[in-house]
Amino acid sequence: MAESFILVTGGAGFIGSHTVVELLEEGESVVIIDNLSNAASDDKGLPPALKRVQDLVNEKHRKRLHFRKGNYGDRKILDSIFTEFPIKAVVHFGAFKAVGESKQVPMKYYKNNVKEALSLLKAMNAHGVKNLIFSSSCTVYAEVPPEKLPLTEDSPLGECNCAYASSKYFIENILRDVSVSDGQWKVMSLRYFNPVGAHHSGMIGEDPKGIPTNLMPYIAQVAVGRRDELNVFGSDYPTPDGTPVRDYVHVVDIAKGHVAALKALPAMQQSFRAYNLGSGVGTSVLEMVQAFERASGVVIKTVMQDRRPGDQAFTYCQPRRAFEELGWKTEKTVDDMCADIWRFQKQNPNGYIPLKEAK
Repeated sequence: MAESFILVTGGAGFIGSHTVVELLEEGESVVIIDNLSNAASDDKGLPPALKRVQDLVNEKHRKRLHFRKGNYGDRKILDSIFTEFPIKAVVHFGAFKAVGESKQVPMKYYKNNVKEALSLLKAMNAHGVKNLIFSSSCTVYAEVPPEKLPLTEDSPLGECNCAYASSKYFIENILRDVSVSDGQWKVMSLRYFNPVGAHHSGMIGEDPKGIPTNLMPYIAQVAVGRRDELNVFGSDYPTPDGTPVRDYVHVVDIAKGHVAALKALPAMQQSFRAYNLGSGVGTSVLEMVQAFERASGVVIKTVMQDRRPGDQAFTYCQPRRAFEELGWKTEKTVDDMCADIWRFQKQNPNGYIPLKEAK
């Protein structure tokens, strides 16, 4: 049988790199396109995250990994990839994802997350590649009262409070319309809740450029002394300890969700289908801090701040559809997440780029 490939946009990023490991270990051949705008790069060929991906898999799997540096919406690069490699499906991670930044520079997010995605879809269509796994987000859901939780795939959508969320919502609508217009398309939209953790080896993990915008990498950087303290936004929510409750899910479980989705894609009955990827369990910010302290043995200094506009008290999902239709469920606990992210941070106190190179 001729070799076929999975094209992974944004494959050098946090979730992308973990998913590439799982795909390679499943025997898939992978082509990555990434402009490294949010990934560490030492300008020496493969970015550090992907060098480590190669180290994590055996030599046979390693040879099936290919990388092209560039914008995932660059039609010239896309055409060359689709011409060179027989692509059977695309896993689309390529997007900016900082909620706060998206409120400050929304046009940057609409250009990268929506305009470039349209270019990707046009290239896929031109080359007859109509299988797509889309990296979506729980932010596509509208705010609902506590009695309407957990969120299901049929919960109300929209009412997005930032350009990042809107861009995910818009792309889901575009994908739904495209799949309706052409029944050959098979599209799964995976709505992640709060991905955290790292590979159990400590070799790959979340290494954001600049100040982290997500909770757990910030906590980890406080633990190794890169940050002085953790700001907790809101201590008066109607939750058990007053801090926001979220549905945290291990990044390796998220990665395995993509493998499960790709396996199920050929047999799917609808042209478009959305799935929640979450644990179904809510954990507060302070509970996550306490779990990290248990894992690391380090006391995290916290400072209570006012609520941030748009933040909800509770967000957690019902992941039953993913279990029933994809055979997927979370396997790792909050303690596993904290132990793994601490292992990565401890082994890589300055991230992927050694301190002497990062100066």
